[in-house]
Amino acid sequence: MGSGDGPETPRRGLTIGPPQVSAYLYPWDLLGDPLVVSRLVSAGFEHVSVAATYHSVRAATPQHPQHRFVVAETAALYRPVRSAVWAGHRLRPFSAPWTGSEDSFERAVEVLDAGGLRTSAWVVLTHNSTLGRKSRDLVVSNCFSDSYEWALCPANAEVREYAAVLAAEAARELPLEGISLEACGQLGAAHAGHHEKTVGAYTPLAELILSICCCGACQRGWKAEGMDGAATMRTLREAFEAAQRQTVGVDATPEEVLGAPLAALLLNCRQLHTDALLEGVLASLRSVDPSLRITLHAQPNPWGTGASPGLTPTSARLPDAVLVPVEAASPHGADVIGAARRSVPSGVAVAAYVNLLAPIEPVDFDEHAGRLMGVGADELHLYHFGLANWTQLSFFSRLASLSS
Repeated sequence: MGSGDGPETPRRGLTIGPPQVSAYLYPWDLLGDPLVVSRLVSAGFEHVSVAATYHSVRAATPQHPQHRFVVAETAALYRPVRSAVWAGHRLRPFSAPWTGSEDSFERAVEVLDAGGLRTSAWVVLTHNSTLGRKSRDLVVSNCFSDSYEWALCPANAEVREYAAVLAAEAARELPLEGISLEACGQLGAAHAGHHEKTVGAYTPLAELILSICCCGACQRGWKAEGMDGAATMRTLREAFEAAQRQTVGVDATPEEVLGAPLAALLLNCRQLHTDALLEGVLASLRSVDPSLRITLHAQPNPWGTGASPGLTPTSARLPDAVLVPVEAASPHGADVIGAARRSVPSGVAVAAYVNLLAPIEPVDFDEHAGRLMGVGADELHLYHFGLANWTQLSFFSRLASLSS
């Protein structure tokens, strides 16, 4: 991928001048709190992304006047789950009774609209543990046949159709500026769920190999490419052992442990499914509102999985903005943003998805924000305004002021 892979004419995605700065929230951060809009406005925000679909979570609400935690028991659609739309679908979303409203997302949009703030729908597509448990034939599995229930695999047509309908149902009939697409691709071995006891157990390369999907649909894709499924599984297991026992260098790549031809075939199969997923979602969204500004959560590493899957040559040019996760003071953040800027056409904005919840010092924070913009960040998206305590709120105000 490179700057030549796509249109070079400016698009809506590209920011000229100060960066656009956006805050992220859940619907329950807005409902029942009469002061939240004034806090957003006082901090300098004009753009807000609110979850319209989301995975299960136990979320702190340190600013809210009525509660201190919200438990979202399952992944859910924060709009009415319309029977007529979902009839005949094996995969269908759950509603969210813990919000106290059948349409908590619409109510949140109304609150923000009344305060003069522009809203985007934040949707999570293929991350749904409850649906994964119910339909294990549709989830990612590794070369040891372990199923990842949290990860619906986009190699399956049912998953792609579910994601397309889900996105459209989230965005329908509301005055939205755009939509932010998370988990629009394949998730992998990493999952911060349950009482996680896996951190550090596998080397980064071993975990990457465990994130190569070997489900039935993916193996059918292999067969179409002339690959031997059983032999490929054996090679993946051997590569995992080599990576885990570190009989290869610490900087070894998938191409080195799998062989360049096999690695290319495996990556190509994944990217074909990723592209089909995104193209289906975009077609569905255009049928709802062709003016929606599309932000895609992604990363420049093509082997990346998770909430921000690896960019493909196609997905790099289709959205208006590519949203790349970085830690607030990570020394590697600028490298990742720079790589993303080189991976997308000039008319696609690069947005830094900055986690402001980790312990940081103001001077480090300011310098880091400057580095991100210096290497190509057109936008700053701040995670997460509703989770921030009173001390952390000052960091949100510092970054939001950059857009003025």
